[in-house]
Amino acid sequence: MEKMEKQSNLQVTFSKRRSGLFKKACELCVLTGAEVAVVVFSPGKKVFSFGHPSVDRVVNRFLGQSSPINDPDSYQLAESQRDANMRDLNAQLEHLLNQLEMEKKRSEELDNAMRARQIQNWWEAPVEQLTVEQLQILKTALNDLKKDVQKETEMQMVKALNTPYYAGMGVPGGIHLHDAGEGSSRNPDGNPFVRGP
Repeated sequence: MEKMEKQSNLQVTFSKRRSGLFKKACELCVLTGAEVAVVVFSPGKKVFSFGHPSVDRVVNRFLGQSSPINDPDSYQLAESQRDANMRDLNAQLEHLLNQLEMEKKRSEELDNAMRARQIQNWWEAPVEQLTVEQLQILKTALNDLKKDVQKETEMQMVKALNTPYYAGMGVPGGIHLHDAGEGSSRNPDGNPFVRGP
């Protein structure tokens, strides 16, 4: 085991471990009747404590000082109520910490996905944000695309002009048929050639 370096991870791990430690201390008190006090300082220098029957009583006993007990029955009732409240609060805290951890993981996953998308599709970024190298690559790609579009347009136009026209469909605009008079050119089958204007 070694100390975590990231401050946010330190705080989350501290909160989880603290609640687990307090829960174990509470179980020890309930199962054995022991008097326990736990004092911990967070990475943010905050103090957290757990004590049964109370931190003051255990500390006073440790230091050799006596603490007055007025009514043991009412004191035990108050302590058991406080312990139950502490357990409920610890459970709520652990649930909230788990939710927080899940949200942080989801946020990190979204950040990673966005970074990966930006790296993968850098050309979708605004032109002002692109580097000189990226701009040169984009310019070359756009020039290549322009050439490809021109070639495809020319091929489609040639294909359209070479498409046979069937009877009743008419002659495409810009193409004229001339009457076959004497000396006019004819195909081998006797039909006149199609000529332009």
